[in-house]
Amino acid sequence: MKLADKTAIVTGGGRDIGRAVAMKLASEGANVAINYFSSSTGADQTVAEIEAMGGKAIAVQGDLNKTEDVGALVSATVTAFGGVDILVNNAGGLIARKTIAEMELEHWNAVMTLNLTSTFLMTKASLAHMKSGAIVNLASQAGRDGGGPGAVAYATSKGAVMTMTRGLAKEVGPDIRVNAICPGMIDTDFHNVHTPDAGRRGYEANAPMKRQGHVDDVANLVLFLACDDSAFMTGTNIDINGGVLFS
Repeated sequence: MKLADKTAIVTGGGRDIGRAVAMKLASEGANVAINYFSSSTGADQTVAEIEAMGGKAIAVQGDLNKTEDVGALVSATVTAFGGVDILVNNAGGLIARKTIAEMELEHWNAVMTLNLTSTFLMTKASLAHMKSGAIVNLASQAGRDGGGPGAVAYATSKGAVMTMTRGLAKEVGPDIRVNAICPGMIDTDFHNVHTPDAGRRGYEANAPMKRQGHVDDVANLVLFLACDDSAFMTGTNIDINGGVLFS
């Protein structure tokens, strides 16, 4: 077990990438606190599956844009498991595709808060309980290439997460490592909502791997960055996109 006796918080852990990450970390022995925003169904199911395989997990509702909810999530984790060793900042989203001409300040601020400020708040609160361990941020390929149509705000927020990853790695090392993942097109509800099917087929055609990514592809990389297999890696932003973009 690579994460025996470790405790992880996975934000947005009730579905898609977050759920796969929670299951993967638990399969390697970690206790897992799963955050969800509105519906508890996916988080509760994930907890039940982790417990069925002999692991320990809790589900905690919280709006990660609110300091008090972030504090409650971290406190619940510490109460249940005694501390925090791993933080996976997975919660975030595009909200809607809008060009700069179409974009209201409220939309810009909402995207920045959802993707960047939530990462800041979760990191600050978790670090107060971390003596060692790892932080893994979910950035995006959009942070490197600017994203698709109407994704300027999203791409900018994810680029900021990448820069935060580098700066934080310098600040909290050597005992705590901080890395980020930059997924390309992963087969999730995010793209079911925001990406036309033709765009997904085009991605597959252009990718050297000739497919979209799977959530388990990302979860496997999160596990690698969360455990000692990556003990000499910090401040990195790792591409996982089937070869569509080389950086």
